[in-house]
Amino acid sequence: VMVNPVNPARTGLTVNQSSRFPPLGLAQVAAQTPDHWDVTLLDENWQPFVMTEADLVGITAFTASANRAYQIAAKYRERGVPVVMGGIHASMCPDEARQVVDSVVVGEAEPIWRRLVSDFEAGQLAPVYRSDPGDLEGLPQPRRDIFDSRYRFASVQTSRGCPMDCDFCSVTAFNGRRYRRRPIEDVLDELEKVPQEMIFFVDDNIIGHGQGSRQRALALFRGMADRRLDKKWFCQASLNFADDEEVLRWAGRAGCKMVFLGLEAEEIDALSTVNKRLNLRRGVDSYEEAFRRIHRAGIAVLGAFIFGVDGDTVEKLQRR
Repeated sequence: VMVNPVNPARTGLTVNQSSRFPPLGLAQVAAQTPDHWDVTLLDENWQPFVMTEADLVGITAFTASANRAYQIAAKYRERGVPVVMGGIHASMCPDEARQVVDSVVVGEAEPIWRRLVSDFEAGQLAPVYRSDPGDLEGLPQPRRDIFDSRYRFASVQTSRGCPMDCDFCSVTAFNGRRYRRRPIEDVLDELEKVPQEMIFFVDDNIIGHGQGSRQRALALFRGMADRRLDKKWFCQASLNFADDEEVLRWAGRAGCKMVFLGLEAEEIDALSTVNKRLNLRRGVDSYEEAFRRIHRAGIAVLGAFIFGVDGDTVEKLQRR
């Protein structure tokens, strides 16, 4: 049994059904589970947890839902059912998680999941499993059949990792400083099987950095257009998303409707404080020009800002 817990006291985006994110990580883990296992997902995005018979339980959690995950874990452990916890919170706080679960997965689960299941079957479940970021070639497609059919959009991942190492971000700590990319044909084949019209590319930067990343982005966007997938999608990127007119044009043709840009702050000192080097090199005067370029491609901009950077004043916050 896989569990996607939701903090009942702070539901946030989950109040709106159209903005609920399917737990892609659990679908990836399900795809790595041996065929002789039955996999069930208990997803609190749609209904509160109800005890379900299980031989082994796997839970993921953001920090906001970690306490809820611990509550659910306790219910199973009271019945003698082993619980494994992974995801971003358990990876950052493994000693804490170990106090309330039987085993903790630190880092990405795919490289070690089959070994963990084999250890469990042999009665030798280890207290901690750690993985190093591995190549993404040959990953099985996620088990979307475990998801509730009411999800309005599908989550798809084409790459992991980021070399930027901004102070406020967990991506480098969790996924490493190297961009790792899935083969484009694997991504396109997966997109063809996604039932939803709307897609969220969960990559932290859909185009990455450098000439190789540019060519890969073009191949992805052209492939989506050539296959006539007819998807509407949104993504996350850095400010360099606006640098290349050809990339923007093909993103628009492929169905991109919105890009989430990490802007963080409008002042040089604030960007320096949080080590936002990419924006710092370009200068905040380039923000508006970047917006204009993206808009010309028919793509909306969702800007992300940080309020409460060290050195912020009331006046700076008002300007932001």
